[in-house]
Amino acid sequence: MYSLSFTFLNQLIEGDEFYTKVEKNKPIEDCEGWTIVLMERASRFIWSLKCGKKDRALFLHVIKILKRIIKQTKDLTLITDGERRYGLILFEICNEVMKSGKVGRPPKVLPKGVKVRIKNKGSQNGKRGRKRKKYEIPHREHSDTVQNVTDNDIHANHVEAFNASCRRKHSALRRKTNTYAKKKSALQRVLDCYWIVHNFINEHVSTKQIPAVFLGIIERGLTWEEVLKVQYVV
Repeated sequence: MYSLSFTFLNQLIEGDEFYTKVEKNKPIEDCEGWTIVLMERASRFIWSLKCGKKDRALFLHVIKILKRIIKQTKDLTLITDGERRYGLILFEICNEVMKSGKVGRPPKVLPKGVKVRIKNKGSQNGKRGRKRKKYEIPHREHSDTVQNVTDNDIHANHVEAFNASCRRKHSALRRKTNTYAKKKSALQRVLDCYWIVHNFINEHVSTKQIPAVFLGIIERGLTWEEVLKVQYVV
């Protein structure tokens, strides 16, 4: 919330999700261990690290954060690997009518400066119907939006590397152990702590800077003592 008080000139955000088990081994559609990550590419700042069932409610909660960022920025690009619900929900809750002066009902478009790109991974060999393009623009965009995203830039490699790092560092996220999180709230508590450490305390191995400092949210990184002294007002 503090970071949203600033005005950003450009945001290129990667969206991806990873899965772990909660409480016990359940079918994937019933498990609350799905975690959605929204990471700003240049600074590696994580805007969202939310877990729950992989349903509309989880995506809606995350995309509402992007809506608030859009109000502060002049240029935002959202890139995902194959998951179309990011762009679908963003378009539903954040669109505007573009009046061009032409006859007929004006079309709904994404706000000026907002772009969504999808990279469809894998192949559809053996499936009926028309194959999807590898790189897609899923929704109509504003005519004044600058189209400066190349196909080579449409990927979520940085956030996928972050997901792998999370699995190495947290036992509840590892694939080959039985140390499941006992409750969804317990898993979210671990993710919240890691969100603070990643954004405000530790330097990123690639940028050699603390993500929040790189993005201009704070002037210097925080210490554990300073974090623990922060007062939380309900």
